[in-house]
Amino acid sequence: MAGSNTTLKSYDIVRVPVIVQFREEAAFTETYGFTGSQGSVFLEGQRIIPQDLPSDTVLVFMHPASTLHLMPLPVALAKAGFHVLSCASRYAKNDTALIMEKVCADLGAYIRYAREELGYRNVVLCGWSGGGSLAVFYQSQAEHPSITQTPVGDVYDLTRAKLPPADAVMFIAAHTGRARILSEWIDPSVMDESNPDIRDTAFDLYAENGPKPPYDADFVVEFRKRQLARMRRITDTVLEQLAHLKRGGGAEIERPFIVHRTMADPRFLDPTQEPNERRPGWSYLGNPETVNTGPVGLARFSTLRAWLSQWSPNHSRADAEECVGHIACPLLLIENGADDAVPPSHPACVFEAGKMADKTYLRVDGATHYYREQPEKQAEVIREIRAWLKERLLLR
Repeated sequence: MAGSNTTLKSYDIVRVPVIVQFREEAAFTETYGFTGSQGSVFLEGQRIIPQDLPSDTVLVFMHPASTLHLMPLPVALAKAGFHVLSCASRYAKNDTALIMEKVCADLGAYIRYAREELGYRNVVLCGWSGGGSLAVFYQSQAEHPSITQTPVGDVYDLTRAKLPPADAVMFIAAHTGRARILSEWIDPSVMDESNPDIRDTAFDLYAENGPKPPYDADFVVEFRKRQLARMRRITDTVLEQLAHLKRGGGAEIERPFIVHRTMADPRFLDPTQEPNERRPGWSYLGNPETVNTGPVGLARFSTLRAWLSQWSPNHSRADAEECVGHIACPLLLIENGADDAVPPSHPACVFEAGKMADKTYLRVDGATHYYREQPEKQAEVIREIRAWLKERLLLR
């Protein structure tokens, strides 16, 4: 690897609050509180910079629903001398009502602020983990805007948003998108969405008398088919409820619901499925059997519109494999070799779909998703990022 033998200098860091505001008129507000309810969206981010070290390049991080201000990689990059802008969307720490098209607008507001208010010449969009598909989705709309409404049909025109494009995109330990990953994690044993105790034990990975690893190829194929079938059933119910509300003609236009058991992927229990160096029987959130029914499982709480925008494979636009073919800027894609969240097939298919003239694929052997207790692996990633940016004259 290009930068694997250089030593990282460590800097003291300074954290500066960043408040971004922009006007937005919408039919209704999805988030509780002041944000959006008075005709303006307020976003709370943080600039993390090395003390007394100026730069004309900023690395912009955003996840659709998480805040990354304290996450290991953005902080480590700042300590290594990079200027980092950590951006929280309007749905920070609560993706129940998240609309991906609106997150795209939020990210655009931060990038505009970075260029026009903070004066950065180079903006590099860093898509880490669930932020990877967002970064590629955003850049595709910044370079070739096409979306004028959300999947449910609400007017939301990104073609008029004048989204400023980034100069480069990094896709680090990232899956192809929220809808795709949920369709591969959702538990197909659930037979009744209103009663998660009614299950088909033949496809319940956690049942005492259920299937045991290693799983044969035919079982996995059928398992995947049943996962997609459950996703479609939920989507059909969502569409039916939206149509019912529309027929009512009143002010009731949205409803929340619960999705039970959403962390059942054979890859978590069987290391022969898409093998890498991950820990068998584990996931980035802990014991997958516990996460399967816990409150932090993907899509556990959702609204009708949020399901279509971020979780439905047939409706969500934020799919990195699809979007990456529409961007021309340089792409750095990094696969973590022991990733316990992102299957190896995801970064591979995104890289294959990229049509830009300048794209680079790197694999960091042994690195887990969060680099927990792996400072040397995190440092390796940072050295590679530095070398890649310098080669493209995006960093002095």
